[in-house]
Amino acid sequence: MPKSLQEEFAPTSICFGCGPANQMGLQIKSFVEGEKLVAAWTSQPHHQAFPNVLNGGIIGSLLDCHCNWTAAWHLMKKQNLDHPACTVTAEYSIKLLAPTPTDTELRLEASVVESGERSVKVKGLILAHGKPTASCEGTFVSVKPGHPAYYRW
Repeated sequence: MPKSLQEEFAPTSICFGCGPANQMGLQIKSFVEGEKLVAAWTSQPHHQAFPNVLNGGIIGSLLDCHCNWTAAWHLMKKQNLDHPACTVTAEYSIKLLAPTPTDTELRLEASVVESGERSVKVKGLILAHGKPTASCEGTFVSVKPGHPAYYRW
């Protein structure tokens, strides 16, 4: 089975959302599918806000990390690098479109909508049963030496 971007490029990352080394985290695994990144994710009972509905903070973490990896992957390809750029979230907003159920595997999708030299705007979605339940728009920037996130992976 192919490795996710996180497993390939950041196997020691401790990020709560996407760090393979954080056993208590969400363990997001993002894969390239054409021009977007996709991930499948299944919640645990402790991720609920109330019975069978995913907590909004977990939704935010899922979309934040998945969209950030979309930006990092995009800059890696755009700049012809052999590893992802170290990107961080500059801003993001979440829209909760419908209750996100916890009794099914969720699909995360994200794609680039605008790109500069160090800044990337990304749109993301969470889908349950093929229907959007949450969306995200965010701006992610690559960081330079001296930033705490510089080459964290």
